[in-house]
Amino acid sequence: MSRPVSLTRRDLLEVGAVSLLGLTAADLMRAREAPTNNTRARSFGRARSCVVIFLWGGPGQQDLWDLKPDAPAEIRGEFRPVATTVPGTQISDQLPQLARQMDKVTLVRSVTHRDSEHGSAAYTALTGHPHPLPGTNTPTRADDFPTYGSVVTKLRPANRAIPTAVILGPVMHQGPRPPVAGQNAGFLGRSYDPFRVAEDPSGADFQVEALQPAVGVTAERLEDRRALLEVLDRQARQLEALAGHGLTAHQQRAFELLQSPQTRRAFDLSAEPAALRERYGRSRFGQALVLARRLVEAGVPFITVNWEKQNGDQWDTHKRNFGRLRELLPVFDRGLAAFLADLHDRGLLETTLVYCLGEFGRSPRINADAGRDHWPHCYSVLLAGGGVPAGAVVGASDRFAAYPSANPMTPGDLSATLFYSLGIDPQTHLTDPQGRPLPVSPGRVVAELLE
Repeated sequence: MSRPVSLTRRDLLEVGAVSLLGLTAADLMRAREAPTNNTRARSFGRARSCVVIFLWGGPGQQDLWDLKPDAPAEIRGEFRPVATTVPGTQISDQLPQLARQMDKVTLVRSVTHRDSEHGSAAYTALTGHPHPLPGTNTPTRADDFPTYGSVVTKLRPANRAIPTAVILGPVMHQGPRPPVAGQNAGFLGRSYDPFRVAEDPSGADFQVEALQPAVGVTAERLEDRRALLEVLDRQARQLEALAGHGLTAHQQRAFELLQSPQTRRAFDLSAEPAALRERYGRSRFGQALVLARRLVEAGVPFITVNWEKQNGDQWDTHKRNFGRLRELLPVFDRGLAAFLADLHDRGLLETTLVYCLGEFGRSPRINADAGRDHWPHCYSVLLAGGGVPAGAVVGASDRFAAYPSANPMTPGDLSATLFYSLGIDPQTHLTDPQGRPLPVSPGRVVAELLE
Protein backbone atom coordinates (compact mmCIF):
# COMPACT_ATOMS: atom_id res chain seq x y z
CA MET A 1 0.00 0.00 0.00
CA SER A 2 1.41 3.41 -0.94
CA ARG A 3 1.83 5.98 1.80
CA PRO A 4 -0.63 8.92 1.72
CA VAL A 5 0.93 12.08 0.33
CA SER A 6 0.45 15.15 2.54
CA LEU A 7 0.14 18.71 1.31
CA THR A 8 2.97 21.20 1.59
CA ARG A 9 2.31 24.87 2.30
CA ARG A 10 2.66 25.57 -1.42
CA ASP A 11 0.19 22.78 -2.15
CA LEU A 12 -2.31 24.28 0.29
CA LEU A 13 -2.07 27.63 -1.48
CA GLU A 14 -2.58 25.85 -4.80
CA VAL A 15 -5.72 24.13 -3.48
CA GLY A 16 -7.39 27.51 -3.23
CA ALA A 17 -6.47 28.25 -6.82
CA VAL A 18 -7.36 24.90 -8.37
CA SER A 19 -10.72 24.79 -6.53
CA LEU A 20 -11.80 27.58 -8.85
CA LEU A 21 -11.33 25.11 -11.69
CA GLY A 22 -13.54 22.52 -10.04
CA LEU A 23 -10.70 20.45 -8.61
CA THR A 24 -10.44 19.31 -4.98
CA ALA A 25 -7.64 18.81 -2.49
CA ALA A 26 -7.98 15.07 -3.07
CA ASP A 27 -7.44 15.63 -6.81
CA LEU A 28 -4.29 17.63 -6.11
CA MET A 29 -2.99 15.00 -3.69
CA ARG A 30 -3.49 12.25 -6.28
CA ALA A 31 -1.61 14.37 -8.81
CA ARG A 32 1.31 14.54 -6.36
CA GLU A 33 1.58 10.76 -6.00
CA ALA A 34 4.16 10.30 -8.78
CA PRO A 35 6.92 7.86 -7.72
CA THR A 36 9.62 10.47 -8.23
CA ASN A 37 7.96 12.92 -5.85
CA ASN A 38 9.42 12.91 -2.33
CA THR A 39 7.80 16.16 -1.14
CA ARG A 40 5.66 16.00 1.96
CA ALA A 41 4.17 18.49 4.43
CA ARG A 42 6.21 18.07 7.56
CA SER A 43 3.43 19.69 9.60
CA PHE A 44 0.78 17.09 8.76
CA GLY A 45 0.50 14.89 11.82
CA ARG A 46 3.55 16.38 13.50
CA ALA A 47 1.58 17.04 16.69
CA ARG A 48 1.26 13.94 18.86
CA SER A 49 -0.61 15.94 21.48
CA CYS A 50 -2.61 19.16 21.53
CA VAL A 51 -3.22 21.40 24.53
CA VAL A 52 -6.08 23.89 24.20
CA ILE A 53 -5.95 26.67 26.79
CA PHE A 54 -9.40 28.23 26.90
CA LEU A 55 -9.73 31.66 28.51
CA TRP A 56 -13.44 31.72 29.30
CA GLY A 57 -14.87 35.23 29.08
CA GLY A 58 -12.74 36.61 26.24
CA PRO A 59 -9.51 38.54 26.95
CA GLY A 60 -8.97 41.83 25.11
CA GLN A 61 -6.59 41.76 22.16
CA GLN A 62 -5.67 45.43 22.75
CA ASP A 63 -4.47 44.66 26.29
CA LEU A 64 -2.54 41.42 25.69
CA TRP A 65 -1.35 40.70 22.16
CA ASP A 66 -2.18 43.58 19.82
CA LEU A 67 -1.67 46.92 21.56
CA LYS A 68 -2.34 50.16 19.73
CA PRO A 69 -0.16 52.80 21.45
CA ASP A 70 -0.95 55.49 18.87
CA ALA A 71 -4.73 55.16 19.22
CA PRO A 72 -6.76 57.67 21.26
CA ALA A 73 -6.71 57.14 25.04
CA GLU A 74 -10.25 55.73 25.09
CA ILE A 75 -9.05 52.91 22.85
CA ARG A 76 -5.41 52.26 23.71
CA GLY A 77 -6.04 51.88 27.45
CA GLU A 78 -3.55 51.86 30.32
CA PHE A 79 -1.03 49.22 29.22
CA ARG A 80 1.99 49.78 27.01
CA PRO A 81 3.73 47.54 24.48
CA VAL A 82 7.10 46.01 25.31
CA ALA A 83 9.73 44.36 23.13
CA THR A 84 9.92 40.57 22.98
CA THR A 85 12.54 38.03 21.92
CA VAL A 86 11.23 38.48 18.35
CA PRO A 87 12.50 41.73 16.82
CA GLY A 88 9.60 43.97 15.86
CA THR A 89 6.99 42.00 17.84
CA GLN A 90 5.57 43.65 20.94
CA ILE A 91 3.03 42.50 23.50
CA SER A 92 1.64 43.94 26.75
CA ASP A 93 3.93 45.20 29.48
CA GLN A 94 1.78 43.05 31.81
CA LEU A 95 3.25 39.89 30.22
CA PRO A 96 7.01 40.19 30.86
CA GLN A 97 7.66 36.44 31.16
CA LEU A 98 5.77 35.62 27.97
CA ALA A 99 7.71 38.38 26.20
CA ARG A 100 10.79 36.19 26.73
CA GLN A 101 9.04 33.17 25.17
CA MET A 102 7.69 34.76 22.00
CA ASP A 103 10.42 33.20 19.87
CA LYS A 104 8.58 29.90 20.43
CA VAL A 105 5.09 30.98 19.34
CA THR A 106 2.94 32.38 16.56
CA LEU A 107 0.50 35.18 17.25
CA VAL A 108 -2.61 35.34 15.07
CA ARG A 109 -4.02 38.88 15.16
CA SER A 110 -6.90 38.56 12.71
CA VAL A 111 -9.38 35.97 14.02
CA THR A 112 -12.96 36.96 13.32
CA HIS A 113 -16.56 35.77 13.61
CA ARG A 114 -19.95 37.36 14.33
CA ASP A 115 -21.21 35.77 17.54
CA SER A 116 -21.02 38.09 20.57
CA GLU A 117 -22.67 35.87 23.20
CA HIS A 118 -20.54 33.79 25.56
CA GLY A 119 -22.38 30.48 25.30
CA SER A 120 -22.71 30.11 21.54
CA ALA A 121 -19.30 31.71 20.90
CA ALA A 122 -17.66 29.29 23.36
CA TYR A 123 -19.29 26.44 21.43
CA THR A 124 -17.65 27.78 18.27
CA ALA A 125 -14.28 28.13 20.02
CA LEU A 126 -14.36 24.56 21.37
CA THR A 127 -15.78 22.78 18.29
CA GLY A 128 -14.74 25.00 15.38
CA HIS A 129 -18.37 25.09 14.20
CA PRO A 130 -20.77 28.04 14.45
CA HIS A 131 -23.60 27.37 16.87
CA PRO A 132 -26.93 26.80 15.06
CA LEU A 133 -28.47 29.38 17.43
CA PRO A 134 -25.91 32.20 17.46
CA GLY A 135 -26.20 34.95 20.04
CA THR A 136 -27.63 32.62 22.69
CA ASN A 137 -26.62 30.76 25.84
CA THR A 138 -28.37 27.59 24.72
CA PRO A 139 -27.45 24.65 26.99
CA THR A 140 -25.95 21.42 25.75
CA ARG A 141 -28.12 19.40 23.38
CA ALA A 142 -27.96 15.85 22.08
CA ASP A 143 -27.30 17.05 18.53
CA ASP A 144 -24.41 19.37 19.42
CA PHE A 145 -21.26 19.01 17.36
CA PRO A 146 -18.65 17.23 19.53
CA THR A 147 -15.86 19.13 21.24
CA TYR A 148 -12.34 18.77 19.83
CA GLY A 149 -11.24 16.10 22.29
CA SER A 150 -14.26 13.94 21.47
CA VAL A 151 -13.51 14.12 17.74
CA VAL A 152 -9.94 13.02 18.45
CA THR A 153 -11.25 10.20 20.66
CA LYS A 154 -13.38 9.02 17.74
CA LEU A 155 -10.78 9.37 15.00
CA ARG A 156 -7.38 9.06 16.69
CA PRO A 157 -7.83 7.25 20.01
CA ALA A 158 -4.89 6.61 22.32
CA ASN A 159 -3.37 3.19 21.81
CA ARG A 160 -2.60 2.69 25.49
CA ALA A 161 -4.59 2.55 28.71
CA ILE A 162 -4.66 6.32 29.05
CA PRO A 163 -7.47 8.74 28.27
CA THR A 164 -7.48 10.10 24.73
CA ALA A 165 -8.96 13.44 25.82
CA VAL A 166 -8.80 15.15 29.21
CA ILE A 167 -10.41 18.40 30.37
CA LEU A 168 -8.76 20.10 33.33
CA GLY A 169 -11.27 22.35 35.04
CA PRO A 170 -14.90 22.32 36.12
CA VAL A 171 -17.83 22.37 33.73
CA MET A 172 -18.31 25.93 32.47
CA HIS A 173 -21.59 27.76 33.09
CA GLN A 174 -22.76 31.19 32.02
CA GLY A 175 -24.07 32.49 35.35
CA PRO A 176 -26.83 30.32 36.83
CA ARG A 177 -27.67 28.76 33.47
CA PRO A 178 -27.08 25.07 32.56
CA PRO A 179 -23.62 24.05 31.25
CA VAL A 180 -22.36 25.80 28.15
CA ALA A 181 -22.57 23.78 24.94
CA GLY A 182 -19.42 22.58 23.22
CA GLN A 183 -17.83 20.83 26.21
CA ASN A 184 -18.85 17.25 25.53
CA ALA A 185 -19.22 14.62 22.83
CA GLY A 186 -22.56 15.88 21.54
CA PHE A 187 -24.06 13.58 18.94
CA LEU A 188 -21.20 11.06 19.24
CA GLY A 189 -22.61 9.97 22.59
CA ARG A 190 -21.34 10.00 26.16
CA SER A 191 -18.81 7.23 25.64
CA TYR A 192 -16.74 9.79 23.70
CA ASP A 193 -16.87 12.46 26.41
CA PRO A 194 -13.43 13.66 27.52
CA PHE A 195 -12.21 12.51 30.93
CA ARG A 196 -12.81 15.54 33.14
CA VAL A 197 -10.73 16.51 36.17
CA ALA A 198 -12.78 19.10 38.05
CA GLU A 199 -10.63 19.05 41.19
CA ASP A 200 -8.24 21.93 41.87
CA PRO A 201 -4.65 20.74 41.22
CA SER A 202 -3.27 23.60 43.33
CA GLY A 203 -4.86 22.14 46.47
CA ALA A 204 -2.61 20.46 49.01
CA ASP A 205 -4.91 17.41 48.99
CA PHE A 206 -5.36 17.23 45.20
CA GLN A 207 -6.60 13.86 44.03
CA VAL A 208 -8.55 12.81 40.95
CA GLU A 209 -11.75 11.49 42.45
CA ALA A 210 -12.46 9.12 39.57
CA LEU A 211 -9.14 7.36 40.23
CA GLN A 212 -9.58 7.07 43.99
CA PRO A 213 -10.62 3.99 45.97
CA ALA A 214 -14.16 3.37 47.09
CA VAL A 215 -15.79 4.90 50.15
CA GLY A 216 -14.54 3.27 53.32
CA VAL A 217 -10.81 3.64 52.81
CA THR A 218 -9.56 5.72 55.74
CA ALA A 219 -7.83 9.07 55.46
CA GLU A 220 -4.83 7.59 57.26
CA ARG A 221 -4.37 5.04 54.51
CA LEU A 222 -4.79 7.68 51.81
CA GLU A 223 -1.86 9.56 53.33
CA ASP A 224 0.39 6.65 52.52
CA ARG A 225 1.00 6.64 48.77
CA ARG A 226 2.20 3.07 48.78
CA ALA A 227 -0.91 1.90 50.61
CA LEU A 228 -3.06 3.87 48.17
CA LEU A 229 -1.47 2.15 45.20
CA GLU A 230 -2.03 -1.23 46.86
CA VAL A 231 -5.73 -0.43 47.31
CA LEU A 232 -6.02 0.71 43.70
CA ASP A 233 -4.30 -2.41 42.43
CA ARG A 234 -6.64 -4.61 44.44
CA GLN A 235 -9.69 -2.75 43.14
CA ALA A 236 -8.37 -3.08 39.62
CA ARG A 237 -8.13 -6.86 40.06
CA GLN A 238 -11.68 -6.93 41.38
CA LEU A 239 -12.91 -4.93 38.41
CA GLU A 240 -10.99 -7.22 36.08
CA ALA A 241 -13.06 -10.10 37.35
CA LEU A 242 -16.14 -8.19 36.20
CA ALA A 243 -14.76 -7.41 32.75
CA GLY A 244 -16.84 -8.98 30.02
CA HIS A 245 -19.89 -9.27 32.30
CA GLY A 246 -22.06 -6.46 31.00
CA LEU A 247 -19.83 -3.47 31.70
CA THR A 248 -21.07 -0.31 29.97
CA ALA A 249 -18.68 1.73 27.86
CA HIS A 250 -18.32 4.18 30.74
CA GLN A 251 -17.62 1.41 33.24
CA GLN A 252 -15.16 -0.25 30.88
CA ARG A 253 -13.25 3.00 30.41
CA ALA A 254 -13.19 3.61 34.17
CA PHE A 255 -11.88 0.09 34.65
CA GLU A 256 -9.10 0.64 32.10
CA LEU A 257 -8.09 3.94 33.69
CA LEU A 258 -8.13 2.51 37.19
CA GLN A 259 -5.96 -0.46 36.31
CA SER A 260 -3.42 1.64 34.43
CA PRO A 261 -0.33 2.60 36.46
CA GLN A 262 0.59 4.95 33.63
CA THR A 263 -2.62 6.94 34.14
CA ARG A 264 -2.22 7.10 37.90
CA ARG A 265 1.38 8.28 37.56
CA ALA A 266 0.39 10.95 35.06
CA PHE A 267 -2.05 12.50 37.52
CA ASP A 268 0.34 12.32 40.49
CA LEU A 269 1.49 15.92 40.91
CA SER A 270 3.35 15.01 44.10
CA ALA A 271 6.03 13.49 41.86
CA GLU A 272 6.93 16.96 40.55
CA PRO A 273 9.81 18.87 42.22
CA ALA A 274 8.54 21.72 44.36
CA ALA A 275 10.83 24.20 42.61
CA LEU A 276 9.38 23.38 39.21
CA ARG A 277 5.82 23.73 40.49
CA GLU A 278 6.76 27.13 41.87
CA ARG A 279 7.95 28.18 38.42
CA TYR A 280 4.43 27.68 37.12
CA GLY A 281 2.90 29.44 40.12
CA ARG A 282 0.77 27.79 42.77
CA SER A 283 -2.45 29.04 41.19
CA ARG A 284 -5.10 26.68 39.85
CA PHE A 285 -4.12 27.70 36.31
CA GLY A 286 -0.39 27.18 36.87
CA GLN A 287 -0.81 23.75 38.42
CA ALA A 288 -3.28 22.69 35.74
CA LEU A 289 -0.53 23.41 33.22
CA VAL A 290 1.94 21.31 35.22
CA LEU A 291 -0.61 18.51 35.04
CA ALA A 292 -1.12 19.13 31.31
CA ARG A 293 2.62 18.73 30.73
CA ARG A 294 2.60 15.43 32.64
CA LEU A 295 -0.30 14.24 30.47
CA VAL A 296 1.63 15.18 27.32
CA GLU A 297 4.58 13.14 28.60
CA ALA A 298 2.23 10.21 29.27
CA GLY A 299 1.05 10.31 25.65
CA VAL A 300 -2.45 11.77 26.12
CA PRO A 301 -3.40 13.08 22.66
CA PHE A 302 -5.73 15.94 23.63
CA ILE A 303 -5.85 18.11 26.74
CA THR A 304 -8.05 21.14 27.41
CA VAL A 305 -7.21 23.54 30.24
CA ASN A 306 -10.17 25.74 31.16
CA TRP A 307 -9.65 29.07 32.88
CA GLU A 308 -12.96 29.24 34.71
CA LYS A 309 -13.20 31.82 37.51
CA GLN A 310 -9.56 31.63 38.60
CA ASN A 311 -9.37 33.22 42.05
CA GLY A 312 -13.05 34.12 41.68
CA ASP A 313 -12.47 36.02 38.44
CA GLN A 314 -12.55 35.46 34.70
CA TRP A 315 -11.87 37.35 31.48
CA ASP A 316 -15.29 38.99 31.02
CA THR A 317 -14.13 42.50 31.89
CA HIS A 318 -17.15 44.75 31.27
CA LYS A 319 -16.15 46.71 34.36
CA ARG A 320 -12.79 47.70 35.85
CA ASN A 321 -10.98 46.11 32.91
CA PHE A 322 -7.48 47.26 33.78
CA GLY A 323 -7.67 46.60 37.52
CA ARG A 324 -8.94 43.08 36.92
CA LEU A 325 -6.34 42.39 34.25
CA ARG A 326 -3.62 43.47 36.68
CA GLU A 327 -4.87 40.63 38.89
CA LEU A 328 -5.34 38.04 36.12
CA LEU A 329 -2.36 38.65 33.87
CA PRO A 330 0.47 37.89 36.33
CA VAL A 331 -1.05 34.44 36.98
CA PHE A 332 -1.57 33.85 33.27
CA ASP A 333 1.87 35.19 32.32
CA ARG A 334 3.73 33.05 34.84
CA GLY A 335 1.86 29.83 34.13
CA LEU A 336 1.88 29.94 30.33
CA ALA A 337 5.50 31.13 30.08
CA ALA A 338 6.66 28.30 32.34
CA PHE A 339 4.59 25.79 30.36
CA LEU A 340 6.09 26.81 27.01
CA ALA A 341 9.62 26.84 28.41
CA ASP A 342 9.16 23.47 30.12
CA LEU A 343 7.80 21.81 26.97
CA HIS A 344 10.69 23.27 24.98
CA ASP A 345 13.37 22.22 27.48
CA ARG A 346 12.04 18.64 27.54
CA GLY A 347 11.94 18.39 23.75
CA LEU A 348 8.13 18.14 23.78
CA LEU A 349 7.13 21.39 22.10
CA GLU A 350 8.09 20.15 18.63
CA THR A 351 5.33 17.51 18.84
CA THR A 352 2.83 19.35 21.05
CA LEU A 353 0.45 21.91 19.57
CA VAL A 354 -0.49 24.64 22.08
CA TYR A 355 -3.60 26.68 21.21
CA CYS A 356 -4.54 29.53 23.57
CA LEU A 357 -7.78 31.43 22.89
CA GLY A 358 -10.97 32.94 24.24
CA GLU A 359 -14.41 32.85 22.65
CA PHE A 360 -13.89 36.41 21.33
CA GLY A 361 -12.04 39.63 22.13
CA ARG A 362 -13.03 42.94 23.69
CA SER A 363 -14.36 46.14 22.19
CA PRO A 364 -11.83 48.74 21.07
CA ARG A 365 -13.58 51.58 22.86
CA ILE A 366 -13.50 51.60 26.67
CA ASN A 367 -17.01 51.89 28.10
CA ALA A 368 -18.38 54.18 30.81
CA ASP A 369 -17.60 51.56 33.48
CA ALA A 370 -13.92 51.58 32.35
CA GLY A 371 -14.38 48.12 30.89
CA ARG A 372 -14.43 46.57 27.44
CA ASP A 373 -17.44 44.76 26.01
CA HIS A 374 -17.77 41.64 23.84
CA TRP A 375 -16.12 41.91 20.41
CA PRO A 376 -15.98 38.94 17.99
CA HIS A 377 -15.08 40.96 14.90
CA CYS A 378 -11.32 40.83 15.50
CA TYR A 379 -9.20 39.23 18.21
CA SER A 380 -5.91 37.41 18.75
CA VAL A 381 -4.94 33.84 19.61
CA LEU A 382 -1.58 32.23 20.43
CA LEU A 383 -0.24 29.04 18.86
CA ALA A 384 2.98 27.17 19.53
CA GLY A 385 4.69 23.89 18.66
CA GLY A 386 3.34 20.98 16.65
CA GLY A 387 4.42 22.29 13.25
CA VAL A 388 3.55 25.95 13.83
CA PRO A 389 6.23 28.51 12.86
CA ALA A 390 8.19 29.92 15.79
CA GLY A 391 8.48 33.66 16.36
CA ALA A 392 5.85 34.63 13.80
CA VAL A 393 2.92 37.04 13.61
CA VAL A 394 0.17 36.07 11.16
CA GLY A 395 -2.58 38.45 10.16
CA ALA A 396 -3.08 42.02 11.28
CA SER A 397 -5.79 44.29 12.63
CA ASP A 398 -6.66 47.87 11.76
CA ARG A 399 -5.40 50.84 13.79
CA PHE A 400 -7.96 50.25 16.56
CA ALA A 401 -7.77 46.40 16.63
CA ALA A 402 -11.41 46.46 15.58
CA TYR A 403 -11.36 44.54 12.29
CA PRO A 404 -8.81 42.44 10.42
CA SER A 405 -6.70 44.37 7.94
CA ALA A 406 -4.81 41.34 6.61
CA ASN A 407 -5.40 37.58 6.41
CA PRO A 408 -8.70 37.25 8.29
CA MET A 409 -9.40 33.76 9.57
CA THR A 410 -12.27 32.10 11.40
CA PRO A 411 -12.38 29.68 14.33
CA GLY A 412 -13.20 27.06 11.70
CA ASP A 413 -9.96 27.80 9.86
CA LEU A 414 -8.03 27.38 13.09
CA SER A 415 -9.84 24.11 13.83
CA ALA A 416 -8.96 22.78 10.37
CA THR A 417 -5.31 23.65 11.01
CA LEU A 418 -5.47 22.01 14.44
CA PHE A 419 -6.79 18.74 13.02
CA TYR A 420 -4.28 18.85 10.17
CA SER A 421 -1.44 19.20 12.67
CA LEU A 422 -2.79 16.15 14.53
CA GLY A 423 -2.84 14.11 11.33
CA ILE A 424 -6.61 14.23 10.86
CA ASP A 425 -7.97 15.31 7.48
CA PRO A 426 -10.29 18.27 8.29
CA GLN A 427 -12.72 17.02 5.64
CA THR A 428 -13.17 13.69 7.41
CA HIS A 429 -16.88 13.28 8.00
CA LEU A 430 -18.82 12.32 11.10
CA THR A 431 -22.43 11.20 10.86
CA ASP A 432 -24.98 13.01 13.02
CA PRO A 433 -28.19 11.36 14.39
CA GLN A 434 -30.09 12.40 11.25
CA GLY A 435 -27.60 10.51 9.12
CA ARG A 436 -26.02 13.64 7.68
CA PRO A 437 -22.26 13.55 6.98
CA LEU A 438 -20.59 16.56 8.60
CA PRO A 439 -16.91 17.51 8.16
CA VAL A 440 -14.93 17.66 11.38
CA SER A 441 -14.07 21.26 10.43
CA PRO A 442 -15.93 23.76 8.26
CA GLY A 443 -12.76 25.81 7.69
CA ARG A 444 -9.61 25.84 5.56
CA VAL A 445 -6.14 24.79 6.61
CA VAL A 446 -4.15 28.02 7.02
CA ALA A 447 -0.88 27.52 5.18
CA GLU A 448 0.79 30.43 6.95
CA LEU A 449 0.36 28.59 10.25
CA LEU A 450 2.39 25.60 9.06
CA GLU A 451 6.15 25.24 8.75
